[in-house]
Amino acid sequence: MFGWGRRKNEPEFVRNYCASTGRKFDRKRSFGEIPFVALDAETTGFDINKDRLLSIGIVPLNQGALDVANRQTWLVQQAASPNNEAVKIHGIAPSESAKGIPEAQVLEELLAAISGKVIVGHHIGFDAEIIGNGLRRNFGIKFRNRMIDTSMMAMRHLDAFHRTGYANQRPPGLDEVCVHAGLPVLGRHTASGDAFTTGQLFLWICGRLRVRYGRQLVAGDLLK
Repeated sequence: MFGWGRRKNEPEFVRNYCASTGRKFDRKRSFGEIPFVALDAETTGFDINKDRLLSIGIVPLNQGALDVANRQTWLVQQAASPNNEAVKIHGIAPSESAKGIPEAQVLEELLAAISGKVIVGHHIGFDAEIIGNGLRRNFGIKFRNRMIDTSMMAMRHLDAFHRTGYANQRPPGLDEVCVHAGLPVLGRHTASGDAFTTGQLFLWICGRLRVRYGRQLVAGDLLK
């Protein structure tokens, strides 16, 4: 009864997200019919338990192509953003973050954009944890989207990054895999730029898989 009452009083956008996201896909569903969104997030640091979102970038993938015209980027307001090592990577100064959009508004708009979608990201587990913390903090819900990690795809499908017997082997970085794939490598990392690059990398790996399998891909080839 308590859970039912809480869900009844949730905002409509939260109910819509929860109702349409996280369901299993038909394993025979064709690649072109799967609603993918490439996503990247920049954060105040690298501690899942204490750091916050600074920016989010997404690029939809429609019919096997990047839908650049409908990409979106948000700068998240964090009044107490630290000036630390992470700033050297994403370049978002505390003064810039203080002028961003409130976190709850960003997450509301993000949920509308990714409802029912499969998220593609590089080391996406970290981004998902940070976004999930924000969702729990603001709306009391979990991050529900199914995800594909291009770093793990590289380790499974590209010989140069296959797993070895080394116990502490780390999945390759985005720049590292892009160099291998012959894709452009950005200088300063931004959420929008990394989302676009991740989308390109995902399509490149999927293209190699189509050649290897000798057929069009289906959901079962990508979603476990």
